[in-house]
Amino acid sequence: MKNLKSCCLNDKFSHVYVEERALSYPLTDKILDRFEKSEKIIIKHYKDVFCRPHQDFQLQKASQKLILAVKEDNFLYKGADLCQSFGNSNFYYTSTVLNCIYNCDYCYLQGMYPSAYITAFVNIDDFFDDVSSKLEKGPLYLTISYDTDLLSLETLLPFTSMWLDYAAKNPGLTLEVRTKSSNFKSVSHIESISNVVLAWTLSPQCIIDKHEAPSPSLESRLKSIAAAIDAGWNVRLCFDPVIMTDNWQTVYEDFISRVFSVLPYNKINDVSIGSFRMSCDYLKRIRKQRNDSALIFYPFECKDGIARYPAQIEKSLLDNMVSLVSEYIEKERIFL
Repeated sequence: MKNLKSCCLNDKFSHVYVEERALSYPLTDKILDRFEKSEKIIIKHYKDVFCRPHQDFQLQKASQKLILAVKEDNFLYKGADLCQSFGNSNFYYTSTVLNCIYNCDYCYLQGMYPSAYITAFVNIDDFFDDVSSKLEKGPLYLTISYDTDLLSLETLLPFTSMWLDYAAKNPGLTLEVRTKSSNFKSVSHIESISNVVLAWTLSPQCIIDKHEAPSPSLESRLKSIAAAIDAGWNVRLCFDPVIMTDNWQTVYEDFISRVFSVLPYNKINDVSIGSFRMSCDYLKRIRKQRNDSALIFYPFECKDGIARYPAQIEKSLLDNMVSLVSEYIEKERIFL
């Protein structure tokens, strides 16, 4: 059955859907040049494909397609309570790309979006204009890679480098690029930018193997981080989410020891730590779609619309991580 399924699926990005109005944007041409072998399909509106009923998110993950579209409004969103602001009061996030090439079990996107297809908004100048208008009122903290992993897509969709170029010209902006990728090489030709933070999400290898396939290994991420640090970039480490697993104390102790045996901890900008948390509505939808992950069916507690580990378990996980990390990083640079 597995072989039958694979032979019935098209290759990843075998098709690119393009909105009619997206055809006039130079970025569309630049992206399409990278998909010469893909079949191009012109559509009226991206939601005609992205929001179709009865889609199978997990099946689409195995054969993702690309949609090029024009976003009409809501270019920036106020940072959600579940997201860490790192002490920044004027905190926003933006999504020039929807969906991710990875397929982590705990990812909220599979409960948030009806489709696993990657949608890229080619009118990036409109995003820049919105940021610029807000910068006129004061400094802004903006994260650009919550609803995707931009750096992992850089060789296909050049959004990270475009955002970096914009940040370099706007010192009032602090930009965070969060990633699980080992793809620093795709932007390594760019000189480090003082108001940009490259933030890597890290997990023990056993968690990566079990819950983050097919994302890069821990060792390949560490190699990429080390290269970024050597190049002078501000680097944030994100131990988030911390996952309950067999022998979790030993697993995370060995993990943190390995991370800081490779990385120069005195050159880490700061660290974020968080445990599993997700909208209860998203979790309910995910459970209806898949039965292949014990993590998804853990008996989380749902309070105020958010699913989390029971309070005592969450406290144990977070306290343990803070204790381990604080052996290397001052507590003032650890954010929960």
